[in-house]
Amino acid sequence: MKVLRSERGQAAVVTVVFLVVLLGMASLVLDVGSWFREQRATQAAADASALAAAQALPDSTGDAGVLADQYLAKNGGGTAAVQFSSDAVAFDTVSVKVERPAESVFARLFGIESVTVNAKATARAGGLDAARWVAPIVVNIKHPDLNCGGPPSKPVPCFGKATQLDLHHLHSPGGGDAAGSFGLINLDLDSGGNVGASTLASWMESGFDQYMKLGAYDAAPSSNFNNGQFKSALNVRLNDDLLFPIYKTITGSGSNAVYEVVGWVGFSVTNFNANGSSGKVWGSFTKVIWEGIQSESGTNLNFGTRTVALVE
Repeated sequence: MKVLRSERGQAAVVTVVFLVVLLGMASLVLDVGSWFREQRATQAAADASALAAAQALPDSTGDAGVLADQYLAKNGGGTAAVQFSSDAVAFDTVSVKVERPAESVFARLFGIESVTVNAKATARAGGLDAARWVAPIVVNIKHPDLNCGGPPSKPVPCFGKATQLDLHHLHSPGGGDAAGSFGLINLDLDSGGNVGASTLASWMESGFDQYMKLGAYDAAPSSNFNNGQFKSALNVRLNDDLLFPIYKTITGSGSNAVYEVVGWVGFSVTNFNANGSSGKVWGSFTKVIWEGIQSESGTNLNFGTRTVALVE
């Protein structure tokens, strides 16, 4: 006699096995996605940590290490390995490698509590080949407070010292006389020397919104220093850090003068006076980290002005 066997039990077993496999695959997909998100967050934390550390370079690797740890703690924490190297100048580059756990959710069912994710970022501090948000007042390279020490390739201004900039009668070490220009400069190479008062006031209040390169720049009309718009803009920026171009030589004369810009310096304006044919600005030179295009050679005169950038 033929015995008929039921297959319903086998089908149930296969279904259970299939559901287990499906659940495992779904949990793996969800957790892998979570791990990738954590890896991206770790990379962002490494980037922020390296950029923060580079702000202290090349002056102090100790301060750079502290900044790296502080910014990592602000961005989710983890374990950081910080290394310093030299590119254009000694200890101008920092690498930060970050490791931290990425917790599992569903994968815990299979004994996977967490995985380790890691990321690495390298940042460099350097001088500027071009600077953004520059204000249109020039400083003579021979100003006595512009170099309180340091080699010619890396002058160190007298940071924090009360300083006066006389703008009414500018002379150049290389010849030329810009009497009457008040040290105002046209930052836009495409516009010619007759830049308007409203434009100069805008640059004074917000900075020039393009990258200013080193080179020859026309003087701006002296009357703009006494213009109400310009004075109002300068009032807005009192006690803020501004970036002023540094000139080495003047060619031409008066309002037709042309300045040879060789660098930039941070300056905090505390007061100013525009009176007829004379102009003065008071404040102090400041060390600044500024937005700009970084110099690859390290030879640019930076006067305490640097930019930081990720290089890896």
